[in-house]
Order: sequence, then structure tokens, then C-alpha cells
Amino acid sequence: MNTDRVKHKVKHTEERYIEMARGVVFALFMGTMLGAVGGAFYICIARVTEFREAYPWMIFFLPVTAVVILFFYHILHNDRDKGTNLVLASIQSDEDVPLRMSALIFISTVLSHLVGASVGREGAALQIGGAVGNFLGRFFNFSQEEKKTLTMVGMSAMFSALFGTPIAAAFFSLEVVSVGIMHYGALLPCVLASFVARGIAGYMGAASPFFDIGKLPGFEGMSALKVAGLAALCGILSILFCVLLRYGEHFGKKLLKNKYIRAAVLGTVVLGLTLLIGNQTYNGAGVDYINACVEGKEEPFGFLIKIVFTVLSIVAGYRGGEIVPSFFIGASFGCLYGNILGWEPALCAAIGMGTVFCGVTNCPVTSLLICCELFGFDGSLYFLLACAVAYMFSGYYGLYTSQRIVYSKFKSNYIDKKVQ
Repeated sequence: MNTDRVKHKVKHTEERYIEMARGVVFALFMGTMLGAVGGAFYICIARVTEFREAYPWMIFFLPVTAVVILFFYHILHNDRDKGTNLVLASIQSDEDVPLRMSALIFISTVLSHLVGASVGREGAALQIGGAVGNFLGRFFNFSQEEKKTLTMVGMSAMFSALFGTPIAAAFFSLEVVSVGIMHYGALLPCVLASFVARGIAGYMGAASPFFDIGKLPGFEGMSALKVAGLAALCGILSILFCVLLRYGEHFGKKLLKNKYIRAAVLGTVVLGLTLLIGNQTYNGAGVDYINACVEGKEEPFGFLIKIVFTVLSIVAGYRGGEIVPSFFIGASFGCLYGNILGWEPALCAAIGMGTVFCGVTNCPVTSLLICCELFGFDGSLYFLLACAVAYMFSGYYGLYTSQRIVYSKFKSNYIDKKVQ
């Protein structure tokens, strides 16, 4: 009896190490492959953005491009595209993510940036990585648990390749699916894939951004209070952003039932607003504006204008995601807060970026890490406090409706509800 029990334990241990070794091999493979895809995608986005900036008249193609993107999804039988929500749902359940999603989001995101839609890149990162990971799990007939792990590995690899923040990318896919718990079983493969993908993408020319926020003040009581106040306001601002996106989608579909008419009309509205403003500050990802905010320069109420541009662009049907716009919104609001108080606008812009991101994704650990990677670890005490406060003040709202709040943000109790 004891001999049989020992043999069973040995066999179980061998199986566990074989499974772990297989996970490592696939993580390295996916990191290499998706690092190359991510590097190519980064280059494409950079080139079309440069082209639009050199030829500003490209924004006149905003209305027709929205229609083209919707038609593209239609001919590939993906009219009811759930985007990133489908990727998150596939990890929570047994849903499959079609591989064609990766090609759809790649092309449509590049087109959206070409004409100046106010969208980001993370939608493409998560959907391409998730679709590839899910496909490999199905192709090699892996178990449901292993398939979910590969989906998270793909998300981490693409996020790392595009954003240049490998530590935050490794944790993002572990944290974003179920708020309140971490999927630590995928930690090692996500870390390996993230690091490899970043190396490959960096070799191809994808930059790792770093913003210099200068010498930081000492962490003391008054400074902490100012940071906590900013973080609380950014948590509330993240709710506003999420709510406006929800209401925008609801009223857009209600008032303009035909999706092609809706795309053309809202694309025309984005074009009209751009012409009214007189520049393309709020078109595209807006990285230059983020740089300006870190330097202490911002347009009054620029964060509100960016929210309007992003909501209109998403509802129209442009693809790319909302996270980079959330960086823009947070940096703008943080810089304004710092300028009003006359206190460290660069640090406030950095905190604004991290806390609005935290509020819309419900990922405090990732938010802390992304702040440290983008702005330096010297500000980690400020970033930690800010992310904790924003996480609480953002409530149960979020960008991704498939995201689940497993444990309450306010008590140590199990609630298991979808974000609002």
C-alpha cells in the first residue's frame, strides 16, 4: 500500500515537472513569435502616425475608414466582435478565441491610427496575444487549464512587446481577468514570454519609453496628502470615462441603429471637432501630449476633450483600445492638478497616468509596476499610495465588461460580480 502511494506521488511529481517544462518551452516560443509580431505592429503604428503628421489631410478619411473597418469585420464573419472582452471571457470559461481576430485587430488598428482616430494599442496587444495563445492551446489539444495559461502568456508577450514595460506586462494578464485574485499558476511562463518578447521587439526598433520627472520631493505627510487627493480624483475620473463609454455605446446604437451610418456620422463628428480645434492634439494615441504634460505643460481641460474624442472614436467603430487614451487623460488631469496647486506637475502627471489606468483596469499591482518602469523606481512610495487610493475610489467600474470582481474592494468577502 505504501509502495503504491509512493509510486503515485512520484508519477504525479513527474507529470507536474513535465507540464512545467512544456509551459516554459511554449512561453519561450510565444515570446519569440509575438515579440516579432509586436515589433512589426509597433513599427506599423509609428510609420502611419508619422505619415498622418506629415500629411494632416489624412484625417479627412476618418468617416470612410470607420465604415471600411466595420465592413472588414463583416466579410470575415465577426460582426458581433467582443474584442478584449472575448479574450478575458475565454480565460474565465471555455470560450474559444478565433485566430482571425488577430489579423482583424492588427489591420483595423493600423487604419484607425492612419486617419487619426482617438484610440490606443492595447486592444490589439491583448487580442492578438490572446488569440494566438488560445489557438495554440486548441491546436496542440491542451487541457482547458493549459489553454487559459497560454492565452495569458500571449497577452503578456504582446503587451510587453508594444508598451516596453515587461514587468508590468507579466503581471497584467494575471491580474486583469479576475479582480481580487492573481492567476499565479501562469506567473513563470508569463514572465519568460514577456522578457523574450520585449527583447525581440526592442531589437526590431520598438522603443521602451521612459519619462524623466526630475528630482522628487521627500515622502512626507503633506506630500502624501496631495498625492492621495489626486489619486482619489483620478479614481472618480476613471469612473466618468467608463460611464461615458457605456452611455456612448448605448445611445449611439439607439439613435443611429445602422452601424455603417453610425460609423460615418461619428467619424464625421470627430473630423469636425479636429478642424474646430485647429490641430491634431487629440487624434491618435497622443504620446507627444503626454510628454508635454510630464514637462508641466497642458491644455486647460485637455483631459475632457480627449474623453470626448475617445468615446466618439470607440462608438464609431475604430479599433485599438482605450488604455493609451487613459494615459493621456490621466497625464493631462494630473498636470493640471499640479499646476493649480503649484506642486510638482511632472510627478502629478505621472501619478495621473498610473491612477486613471488603475481605475479603468482595476489592476493596482500592474499600475504600480507600470509607473515604476515608465518614471523610475524612486517614486515608488508615491505610486504605491496613489494606486491604492485610486483602486478604492474607482469602485466597481471598468473598461472590460467581462472582467469579474471576485473579492470586494472594501471588505475581505467574496462577491463575484461583473464590472459596471
